[in-house]
Amino acid sequence: MVTEGQNLSEELTAANSPLLFGCRTGICGTCISQVDSGNLEAPDEEELEILELHAPDNPKARLACQIRLRCDITIEPLDS
Repeated sequence: MVTEGQNLSEELTAANSPLLFGCRTGICGTCISQVDSGNLEAPDEEELEILELHAPDNPKARLACQIRLRCDITIEPLDS
């Protein structure tokens, strides 16, 4: 179980998740994922720029390293 407000990348790394994280700052796109359920805060401008490069036609795409949890979510790696 992940605590609300925690950074998703830190929690997944601690749990030995297969989702990879590169820079952890939201610029490399390594952790691009699809959020299939959950109500997240909208991505900020910097994250939107990366999403436009790596998943321009996927409105469910997010950078997992930028997600701060505040609800239950379902997430899966996005094949680039």
